[in-house]
Amino acid sequence: MTDFKDMKQQNRFEYYQDGEVVFANYRREGDTLFIDYVEAPPVLRGTGAAGMLMEKIIEIAEQENLTVKPICGYAAAWMRRHPQA
Repeated sequence: MTDFKDMKQQNRFEYYQDGEVVFANYRREGDTLFIDYVEAPPVLRGTGAAGMLMEKIIEIAEQENLTVKPICGYAAAWMRRHPQA
């Protein structure tokens, strides 16, 4: 099972895979979406789950015309590896 949710009241994106959750804490300031922190449980590390979360975040940012600013080291590295994002 996979699922993605924007938990707006918690300022958190969640991506569910195999009963586990990868999440990203974020802030919206004007037209900027700051990705403050991304966390994957150990069982999902190396599976691409955090990358899927980032892809969903980028989709939302594009739909809402937001500029993504990664604060988290993982998010920044992912965006460098995916310059089209």
